[in-house]
Amino acid sequence: MMLTFRTAMLSESEEVGRVIRAAFTPYVRALGREWPTAGSAGFAEALARFVAELERGDVYVALDGEQIVGAVRTKPQENALYIDQIAVDPPRQGTGVGSWLLARIDELARSRGLGGLTLETAEMAEANIRLYRRHGFEIVDRRPPDHGLDAHMRVHMAKVF
Repeated sequence: MMLTFRTAMLSESEEVGRVIRAAFTPYVRALGREWPTAGSAGFAEALARFVAELERGDVYVALDGEQIVGAVRTKPQENALYIDQIAVDPPRQGTGVGSWLLARIDELARSRGLGGLTLETAEMAEANIRLYRRHGFEIVDRRPPDHGLDAHMRVHMAKVF
């Protein structure tokens, strides 16, 4: 697998969004929710937030040639990099792209002199939790989501360098 890792470009917003939606739709539905659609409540805000992340350089992609096969949305924290979303295009799931992206984000955070990585996932997403544990993350907290859009417990995880 010869992948390239780089910051996503604003011009790629549609394709990055497609990969994220394709990867996350089963997860979102398992939470009893749906993606916001154009004109629905929250859509404009979510789109503006995503565009701002792209403009700040907080979104990264995995490319196989010219094709985006994975994406990571991040948020800088005081001494860590928060992984807001990590998504792999469904045809590439289970092929190591997610692990590869986690390794690249780890390298990025270390190169910035940060103390670690943080993330959260739904407690029911057991495969995700196993993946993150294999990459050195530990569970640090369990609590309901801050946004209140669903009642599924979240697992907060951290990897300290």
